[in-house]
Amino acid sequence: MIDDGRPLFQQIAEQIEGSIIDGSLPEDGQVPSTNELAAFHRINPATAAKGLNQLVSEGILYKKRGIGMFVTVGARDALRFRRREAFARQYIEPLVAEAARLGIPVDELKSMLDTREVAR
Repeated sequence: MIDDGRPLFQQIAEQIEGSIIDGSLPEDGQVPSTNELAAFHRINPATAAKGLNQLVSEGILYKKRGIGMFVTVGARDALRFRRREAFARQYIEPLVAEAARLGIPVDELKSMLDTREVAR
């Protein structure tokens, strides 16, 4: 999971987000502690804390003083919405633009996607 391409704290945040989206971290469920994350990934606890605090500032996690951090109710839907928007920007918009450059009408593009879906 940890790679050299992006900041470690960001990768920690994305790992937690992925666990929320796939349901392995349920809403109101407790997330691993800073020390647990640091030990597991063999990173500085401050780095792990920065990833968790980023999610707190985004409203994905909340703190219970002296107990730990927990997943906010509604976090899964919020993350899915955010990732769908990012998916559209990263994949759909360039696809539609390239189809237009190639003269592929929207209906034909939809048909191409449907064909690929059936083939899966």
